[in-house]
Formats: sequence, C-alpha cells, structure tokens
Amino acid sequence: MTALERLDAVRAGLDDVRLPLPLDGAPEARRAAAAGVRQIEDYIRPRLTDLDAPLLAVVGGSTGAGKSTIVNAIAGSPVTRAGVIRPTTRQPILLHAPVDAGWFASDRILPGLARVRGRLSKPGEAADSAGDAPDAARIGELVLLADDRIPDSVALIDAPDIDSIADENRALAEQLLAAADLWLFVTTAARYADAVPWRLLDAAAGRNITVGVALNRVPEGAVEDVTEDLRRMLTERGLGDAPVFPIPEQPLDAMGMLPADAVAGIREWLTGIAGDRAERARIAAATLHGAVADLGERVDAIAGARAAQLDWADEAEDAVRAEFSSADAAIDAATQDGALLRGEVLARWQDFVGTSDVFRTVESWFSRTRDAVTAWFRGVPQPVIDVETTIEHGLHAVIVDQAGRAAAGAWRELQRSSAGRSLTEGHAELAAPSPELPTRASAMIRDWQGSVMQLISDNAGSKRMRARVLSLGLNVATVALMVVVFASTGGLTGGEIAIAGGSAVLGQKLLETVFGEDAVRRLAKLAREELGRRVDEVLQAEADRYVALLDEVRGGPSPERLRDDARTLVAAVEGQSG
Repeated sequence: MTALERLDAVRAGLDDVRLPLPLDGAPEARRAAAAGVRQIEDYIRPRLTDLDAPLLAVVGGSTGAGKSTIVNAIAGSPVTRAGVIRPTTRQPILLHAPVDAGWFASDRILPGLARVRGRLSKPGEAADSAGDAPDAARIGELVLLADDRIPDSVALIDAPDIDSIADENRALAEQLLAAADLWLFVTTAARYADAVPWRLLDAAAGRNITVGVALNRVPEGAVEDVTEDLRRMLTERGLGDAPVFPIPEQPLDAMGMLPADAVAGIREWLTGIAGDRAERARIAAATLHGAVADLGERVDAIAGARAAQLDWADEAEDAVRAEFSSADAAIDAATQDGALLRGEVLARWQDFVGTSDVFRTVESWFSRTRDAVTAWFRGVPQPVIDVETTIEHGLHAVIVDQAGRAAAGAWRELQRSSAGRSLTEGHAELAAPSPELPTRASAMIRDWQGSVMQLISDNAGSKRMRARVLSLGLNVATVALMVVVFASTGGLTGGEIAIAGGSAVLGQKLLETVFGEDAVRRLAKLAREELGRRVDEVLQAEADRYVALLDEVRGGPSPERLRDDARTLVAAVEGQSG
C-alpha cells in the first residue's frame, strides 16, 4: 500500500469510530477524531501528494496582539482589518504571489472553506477583501488575494484570534494553524508569557513546525530584556531555533499602518525561505512528519477511548446476561425439584394413574393404566389432557415470572451509570419483559411438548414397543415422560426419585414397562436438554433487546485496527521521504 492509501485507511477509521457513551475522555476523543479528519483533508493529504507545493505560513496569536497590523505591514497596504472591536479577523485572508494562484484557488488545501477572490486596494482606499455581505454570513470562506509583494512559493494567512470570544473563530484559528507548514506567531511584550499562546507553541514544538515569533509593542528601552526572556522560554520549550522579531511600540500612520522597516526582519525571513528550494523542502517534510506523528498519537488516544467504550459494553452485556442466566437457573431448578408437580398438576396426575396401594407388579399396573386409557376412549372422563395443560400453565408462569425478574434486574444494572442511562434513554420499555414474551413462551412450551411426543414416537423401535405405546396412548406416554422430567434431574429410578411422591414413580414405571429403565433415563435426559435449549432461546431473545443497544457502541473499527493503520502510515511517510 502507498502512503496515501494508508492515509485513506486512517481517515476511514476516524470517520467510522464510535464513541457514543459519556465516559471519561470520550468528548475529547470525539473532538480529536473530527480534528484528525480535518487535518488530513486540510494539510496532510495535499502535502503528502506534493511536497513541492508552495508553503503556507499562518499568522496566529491572541486577541489584540496585532496580527492584522503586521500582515498589512508585510503586504505594504491595509489588506486586512484591524481595530479595537473584537473579534476583528472573521474572514481569513490568504495572500499569495500571482504565480501561485492556481495552488490555492482549488480545494487542494482547506477544502471545507469556500474561495472568494478579493482585490487589493489602491493607495488611500480600504481593501476590498470582504465584499458587501455581513461578516456572520462569511464564516467558512477563504479570501484569496494575489499580491506582487508576497514572495513566490510562500503564502500567508491572517488567522482569527486563538482566544477569540467567538467559538467559530477560535475553531477556525486552530484549523488554520493545523493546516500550516510554518507559523508566524504574534504576541506582545505584555502578554508573551500567557498560557494560551504557549499551549499552541508547545503543540508546534511537538509537531516539529517551523515557527517565527513576532514580539509586538515592545516598550522603548525594553527590547533587549524582553526579547532575551522570550528566547529563553522558547529554548526551554524546544523552540530554541525559532527566530524572534521584536517590533518596538510606535504610532501607526493615518491608514493604521506600521512603517515598512518595523517588519523588515519578518519579510527577510519569509523571502529567504521562499528563495531556498532545499529549505522549503526541509520545512515541508519536517512539518509533514510532525503532523503524521501527531496524528498517530492522536489516533492512539482515540483508540484508548474506543477500547474503554468496548470494555464498558462488554461489562454491560455480562451484567445483562448474568440476570437472564440467573433466571435460566431458577427455571431449571423449578423444572427438576418437583415444584411443577405440586398442587393441581399432581392432583390431576393422581386422578389419572390412581392412588391405590403400590401395585404388586408393574405388568398389573400397566394393565390397569391401559384399561383406564381404554375407558377414556369409550367416553369415560380422562384427565390426561388436563394434566398436560396444567403443566403448560405452570411452566409458562415460571418462565414469565423469571424473565420479568431478569428484565427488572438488567434495567437496574444499566441505570447504575451515566453511560447506561444514556444508552437506555428513550427505551423505557426495557424496564419490563417484551410484550411478546407470554405468547413466545406459550409457543415454546407447546413446541417442546410436541418434541417430547416425537421423542416417544421415534424411540418406540420394536413392534412390541410400538404396540404398547399405541395401546397406552401417545399423549399418555408424553405426559408420563414430562412428569419424570419435572420430578428428577435425569430419569433416576426407584428410591432415587422421591421428590414428587409415589405418583411420579408410577409415571416412570409406566415408561420403563414400555422402553426399559436405561431408555427412560436417556429419554428424560434428552427431553430436559431440549427444554433447557428452548428456554435458553426465549431468555436470550429477551436479553438481546438490551444487547442490541450496544450495537451503536460496537460498530466501527477496533482499537487494534486504528492503531495498526496509524503505525503503518507513520512508517510509510517516514520511508517515503527518508
């Protein structure tokens, strides 16, 4: 892959990264991702595409530092506005040599800013760089001014104040500085130690940007001392090579202009860079490397925030799944400890199998039961269907109750944190089971009863066994197997099964007469496993309502992919120009 292709991968990752939860560091990571995309489009892509393109020097600084006045002095005419009403620089102006017009007229750099072609003023006339529309309508425009006094291959942008009271101006200033090959940073003798300028100068040092510092409005007699102190501070912050251009405090002329010699050092610095192709290439490469390295660090921090979001999502899912797992265990316990065979179910079953003395032989009991079934076919009341229905109702009640408890527990778990509350905002229905749960549970139980009947039918292999099942009745055998399932953990026999009393033993003995002891144990195990699987599916569907909310968090690139793409980009850029 080429460096540009790797850059595209990083950009796609930043575009797709998801940080919706209000976790620590998430707002900063979202802003960093957006800033990273802007810098890729504004600076890294165009510079990576053409290292020989003209350099872009951005003039930045604090409110009232005199940026526009200095730009006007460099240009030799009032091309930008300066005044006491803040903010004054709303519409950034890009000054370039006429020969470089093609480089800046397109959206090669700063593609998000519309181009407006301005014209230079005549002597004694205010610059016509803003047109007639009000300032507020022009945020997002870049005014292009061709000027013979600007050296070839270096363009100059007058940026808004970095500490502007207007949020959009502040954001635009940072965007322009991030798109620059070099900075001319303007400060004053009174404010050069302020924190805001140094925050940006520290960023410049970290990105290896070439910086020049204009020290404006230095009081008479203090030039040497203030300049020396500023140079000391620059050296301590890794900017010892940055030239400092002191501008003594002095009156402006009638047009608000500084004398030309006040900015002679700045003009010489810019002209020297413009005339030295090797130096321009060095600056462009160094700034590009710094920007890409800075992007890599930014992506690493974003990936960390992304990992925190995914970790929270995993923990939230674990908590939700644990609630429904507890419900699953409770349902499982209720279907094997005899609880479902108590009360009405047991009474119905006793009506069917009889409550006489323990039969001397299984065969005599089987004959008695067969006679009872035959009597049912002759119109004698037969409660076996009632037993099946009552079991269904009891199992249904247990499932719905436990799913309701799990839903309430999952809701409580998610409400414990601001992230969970944010995730569930607008989803109050998740505080209770889904409206479809009762219907789904009923259908599941009926399907399971059908599968038990099919299990009985499929395992009646021999003619003798099939004859006995038919003689007994498939429904009767099915109900008997369900009784065995709900009375024990695995089709245990004889004295091992005493949970539901002798009536459950009779159901098991009935089946043993048909299938044999080992087969009944196996059938009961299979029926229980099938019931467990179907209950799991119902509960998982309920849990999935909560887990589905996490899709918003889990979509997009992984932290590992973000980091890998950034690392390979840094290596590719270093290799391309190294």
